[in-house]
Amino acid sequence: MALLDELANLLGDDLLLDEGARRRRARDTWPRSELDQWQGRLRLPAAVAAPSTTERVAETVRLCRAHGVPMIPRGAGSGCVGGVLATPESVVISTERLNGLRSLDPVDGLAAFGAGTMGIDAENRVQQDGFTIGHWPQSIEISSVGGWAATRASGQYSTAYGNIEDIVYAVEAVLPDGSIYRSRPTPRASAGPDLRQLLLGSEGTLGIITEVTFSLRPLPEPGVRQAFHFGDMSAGIDAVRSVIMPGWRPPVVRLYDAGESRRHFRDQVPKGRCVAIFLHEGPPGHAELEAAAVAERCRSGGGEPADPDAVDHWFEHRNTVPTWTELFEQGLVADTIEVATGWRHLAGLYEAVIEMVSAAPTVIAATAHTSHAYRSGANLYFTFAAQPPDPGDYLAVYDACWTAAMQAAIDCGAGIAHHHGIGRVRRPWLADELGNAGVGVLRAVKAALDPQNLMNPGVLIPD
Repeated sequence: MALLDELANLLGDDLLLDEGARRRRARDTWPRSELDQWQGRLRLPAAVAAPSTTERVAETVRLCRAHGVPMIPRGAGSGCVGGVLATPESVVISTERLNGLRSLDPVDGLAAFGAGTMGIDAENRVQQDGFTIGHWPQSIEISSVGGWAATRASGQYSTAYGNIEDIVYAVEAVLPDGSIYRSRPTPRASAGPDLRQLLLGSEGTLGIITEVTFSLRPLPEPGVRQAFHFGDMSAGIDAVRSVIMPGWRPPVVRLYDAGESRRHFRDQVPKGRCVAIFLHEGPPGHAELEAAAVAERCRSGGGEPADPDAVDHWFEHRNTVPTWTELFEQGLVADTIEVATGWRHLAGLYEAVIEMVSAAPTVIAATAHTSHAYRSGANLYFTFAAQPPDPGDYLAVYDACWTAAMQAAIDCGAGIAHHHGIGRVRRPWLADELGNAGVGVLRAVKAALDPQNLMNPGVLIPD
């Protein structure tokens, strides 16, 4: 490939050609891709370009475009919906060497990081100056800040601090023609549509995010933790709504159904109950005041206090999950699916998805919790596990479970994705989410910015 010689001249050691480097960067953590690797079907890119400056990213993009070679933008590869999946004719463009703090302004409370900076490194750095980003995804130790923006991510503290679109102050990105876009760092603008929003959630289809500036918060006072348990999900949902609607915003608000409560809090709550856990924090005096108000509303809604160790247990284990391969080796096919809807329909959505996924072939468990709450609704985060007797059936069973969940969400009028994005796994249902007119707009933007369809083809936008 002539392109590789030109990339080698441009990038030197930042061009990775050995098989191990290409294999490690060929995919994200989508279970389907991990299954392909486990069963020997994973395909590798022609090369991995890991430029160390935005300008070199731009030059790399221009070279790939000149040769008509597909480009697969990649951060840390922690996505789980097929947003990164290389082909033999493609070049993976990794942001891993665009890392570290670029600037920190303690007066305005701003910090800019290279897009490849790992989330936990960014958080630890701003804490040295008395700040927090406030974004705590389960993947914080294995995800990059550019990936957060590109996938429109949520963190575990989102109910108080917002999602990534509420925390990002400015972005820098290389567009598909190799030009560099930088949004103006200003708290708000009425200067036409917010072009940042084209990049937030674009999943590498409209450009490669190279730098992210966050609006920081002062580190809060030590928090207050508490938990309650309810007779069913409907009662728990009503109680959480009664907390959120008046304006209380605990950073962590999580309600688990009976199955997940049993799995996570076996020693803290009675069997068959649904556990809600809360973390309260903020400026001096805020946590105690909020905790008292939330406790009163939970009790009024039929909740009973749970062992406070339940919250401590969650914090100790919140980021510990098995790999998909570990589950495959146990004969299990599993995944998580998060959707969202308004309060009025949340309990019905929970019941519908559980019922339809449970009816899929060989499913042995379907459970859920809600982990992000808003004034007018919340998400539901489902987990399914199936046990096909033949590994040759794994893909069919996996697809059947996803189809069941997506159809149930659509039938209930719910959004098909809350925070993991579209990738490849949800792409067939994007028209149900955006409507034909909305998909038409997205296709028009893609055609204008990337007429050759070279930037992460096959992701987000339906054929």
